[in-house]
This record gives sequence, C-alpha cells and structure tokens, in this order.
Amino acid sequence: MKIFRILPRLGLETRSKRRLLLVIGIYIGLLGLVWLAQIPLKPSYKTQIHNRLSDALKEQLRKPDRKPEKKTEALLSDPRDTSQPEKLIKTIFSRVDRDHDNLISLVELVSWINLKIQHHISLALKENFLMFTMVDSNPRNGLVSWEEYHHYFLKKHGVNDTYIKNHDKKHRGLVRSIKETIMKEKRAWSEAARSDPSYLNVDEFLAFRHPESSHSTIMQLVEELLDKFDRDGDDTLTETEYASLRSEGDLEHEAEELRQGEGERRTEFRQLIDKNHDGKADRNELLVYIDPRNPRHARDEAETLVMLADVNKDGYLSLPEVLNKIDLFLSSKMINAAKSFHDDF
Repeated sequence: MKIFRILPRLGLETRSKRRLLLVIGIYIGLLGLVWLAQIPLKPSYKTQIHNRLSDALKEQLRKPDRKPEKKTEALLSDPRDTSQPEKLIKTIFSRVDRDHDNLISLVELVSWINLKIQHHISLALKENFLMFTMVDSNPRNGLVSWEEYHHYFLKKHGVNDTYIKNHDKKHRGLVRSIKETIMKEKRAWSEAARSDPSYLNVDEFLAFRHPESSHSTIMQLVEELLDKFDRDGDDTLTETEYASLRSEGDLEHEAEELRQGEGERRTEFRQLIDKNHDGKADRNELLVYIDPRNPRHARDEAETLVMLADVNKDGYLSLPEVLNKIDLFLSSKMINAAKSFHDDF
C-alpha cells in the first residue's frame, strides 16, 4: 500500500510508525464492521410475517378514517353470487394484488381486509336505519315488534299475503330451511331485546341484525371479558389477570389455573390493550381492543390466512395457494365480510 511507502519520507521513528499503523488498522477494521452491519441477514419466516404485519398495521393506523371512493365501494361489496367459487376467488385476488405482481403480500392483505371491515360496518349502520324505518309501519311508533319484523321476513322470502295473515305458529307448509332461519332469528331477537321482549328500538334492532356493528353488543363483550378475567373485582384488568386462563375442573381440580401461551398474552396486553401503559386496562381500552374496526383484527386474520395457505413459506400468497384453500378463503373477510362476521357472532 502507498501509505507504507510514504512513511519513511515523513521521517517518523519506528515507534511512531507502529502507533500510526495501529490507528490505521483500527480505522480499517471499523470500516469493515460498518460494511458488514449493512448486509441484511435473512430473517426467519415467522419474523418476516410479523415484520410485514407490523408495517401493514402502521399503515392502517396512519389513515384510520380513510373512506373508500365510490368506485372502490363497489369493489368492496360482498359477492351475492357464489355459484362459481374459483372465478370469484380469481376476481378478488386481482383486486387485493395492488401492485399486480401475481402475489398477495401481507401489507396488501391487511389493507384489503381492513377496508372490507370498515365498509361492511359503515354499510350496516346505514342500512339498519333504513330497514328499521321501513319495518316500523303498523303502527309507526319508533319500535319494531316481532310481528312487524316477521311479516317483513316472510314477505322477503316470497311468502304470499294469505299465508302471512293465517299461518300457524309451527309454520306448516314452509320449507325446512326457512323454518330453521326463523328459529335462528327468534333466538337473535331474544338476545337483542333488552328493554321489552316483544319490541326493539333502533339500537337493539342494530344488535339484532348486525351485532358486530352494535356498540351495546361490543360493551356486552367487554363485560363478559371483565367477568371472566377480573379476579379482584376492580373493573379493570391487569396484565397478570389477562395472561392467566382459569378453568373449572372436576371435583378434585376445581379452579385449576391454566397458563397456555402466557408469554404471548402478556405481549398482547402490553402492545394492544394497555394503551396508556399504566399496567391496567379499563373499559374504554377494552372497548377499543374488541371493536371490530380496530386494525388488529384485519392483521390477525391476514396472519392466519397466510400461515395456513402459504405453502412455500415465502410470506406471500399466490393464486394457486389461495385456490388450494378455497373453502378457507370463501368463509374469510377477504371474500365475504358479512358472512364471516355473522358466523363469528
């Protein structure tokens, strides 16, 4: 190196030369370490998943109130015709694949599912008031009776007026599928009717038709969460209370405490529930955590779909991988948010 040929000309003594060479060697070594630090190490598959999901969640949190354009709203609508599932999957796949690289990334999937959720809940709130006003007709008193709704339900399913006026309680003459739906609707009605078992107000009607969009339903879930985990009865959850699962066993093992996945639940509490980091979660924090509009639900579903369908473990979904798990995706919020929500609730 030229530096070694220059040293004699400087008239430096041997000891000074050695010191200078040592300094130069340390400097070159540090440059090498910096260069090596810039070479990315390939993370594990699971790390890639969480890193990309974290980026997707940050992207959604930066634009929490972004409303889809009218053209986008049409694309986000749940499909009415599912008779050609493969064709449906291919259509939705192309919509999710924003960069048109024939792969769905985690960021794309989280963004799409979150938009589907926001669109569904917004539409449910809008349609609930319109339907409530239409059904509340005899008399128009700001309440919907079971008889009013039942009349609307039968009419919607093509039953003639004569049958509607004269049918018996067992609904003889109706096909079995409609009878089963009526029984399911009656159970949902009973759960939503808090003030009067025979009538629903507009908020209760929302809980009846779209429980995932109802504030009262979400608050009920908060109360159930507190009832299950709040052991000291202070109306808040601590990290320890949330992380420890308790189940009732047989007579010999009553109140047995289970600690399955406790580490993950502690992390979940710190990062997603306890927003003010005071070590406790109150009702408001739990409400935000449970609310279906929270982007973490889109992230969780995207993570599940990728984990189950990503055969080659590259962190992306190809069309063949999606088609290989067609039933999984058809029942997911990626395809049909309304059906997925109503199955959950």
